[in-house]
Amino acid sequence: MANNTARLCRIETLIRARGHVSFAMLLAELEVSPATLKRDLEFLRSRLGAPIEYDRDLNGYRFGAAHAGGRHELPGLWFDGAELYSLLTAQQLLSSLDSDGLLSRHLQPLLDRIHQLLGSGESAAAETLMQRVKIVTALRRPVPSQFFERVSAALMSRRRLHLRYLTRGRSEMGERDVSPQRLVHYRNTWYLDAWCHRVQALRRFALDAMEAASLLDEATLDIPLTEVQAKMDAGYGIYAGGRRRWAVLEFDARAALWASREEWHPEQKGRWLADGRYELRLPYVDDTELVMDILRQGEQVRVLAPAALVAAVRQRLVAAAALYCE
Repeated sequence: MANNTARLCRIETLIRARGHVSFAMLLAELEVSPATLKRDLEFLRSRLGAPIEYDRDLNGYRFGAAHAGGRHELPGLWFDGAELYSLLTAQQLLSSLDSDGLLSRHLQPLLDRIHQLLGSGESAAAETLMQRVKIVTALRRPVPSQFFERVSAALMSRRRLHLRYLTRGRSEMGERDVSPQRLVHYRNTWYLDAWCHRVQALRRFALDAMEAASLLDEATLDIPLTEVQAKMDAGYGIYAGGRRRWAVLEFDARAALWASREEWHPEQKGRWLADGRYELRLPYVDDTELVMDILRQGEQVRVLAPAALVAAVRQRLVAAAALYCE
């Protein structure tokens, strides 16, 4: 199907670029038999709705009246076979992030379209391939579909949301109006970056912590995405806002090779030490998630700075060790 998809796209591209193309020229460009070219033209017209007509005066094929005044796009024809397989894999990945089938329902028309473009034989092969791809998601925090749909609707319609929201750190339930800016998926759950009108600042809300969400009539207060990115992406992990600090971690020789290949933060800086250890520097604004990731490394990593981070990790280790002391 890869060659067939590329060929259909090539026919459409030639007609678009040249205005009209003769049958003989198409044969020469595509290097196929007359019967194959006839089947391709018929498939484009009957199955994909391409407004391709034969003009006797021009002795060639062109876009007809249905194309006048607009730009015709053939759905899916910008993808070859390998790209279609990649889309199927991406669809499976998105489905693995799905909480109760919401994304799958919306993606099903695209999935059906991909299988149609692949054809019966290739589609069966794609199904077999997908059975050999397994995506594991652990510690997932499912998001009720009603909240995902309402947040998505607010983003698309550029309307404000009224939220009843549980702030986990303080175990407090509160209500607020927010202007949605973007959706963020991180570590198997979804977050909303939004302007909170109660505190007049950007805040990040976990969708699974929402108790209620309703669309308001007021238009969203739009914040430039560059400002959203600068404010919300500066920290470590999902935590944003606050003063930026730099953590210095030192991995022993056993873990150094793997640590040198890991990305903890896009702005991290690493260097090898003379004795085979590896030093990693990375920014953070809140140590909550960073401490958890450091603890996962066990005795193979040591925090060198700043002092507050050293103290936080030491306190957690002492508390954990106390559970196993007799």
